[in-house]
Amino acid sequence: MREKFNHMYLDSHERKLLVHSLVELKNQLIQQGRYTDCIDELIFKVINAPTKRMKIEYV
Repeated sequence: MREKFNHMYLDSHERKLLVHSLVELKNQLIQQGRYTDCIDELIFKVINAPTKRMKIEYV
């Protein structure tokens, strides 16, 4: 069975907000003494995700 992928389309402001939120979550987990491996992977994926130009049509 193939792995299911979810795609997110974010503009630059939303992407910046997402990375900032993930870093804050990582800091909270560090203060609690918990593992941050999964958050590290998410931050890495968001930062290195390819950008795609899209046309937006307003109706």
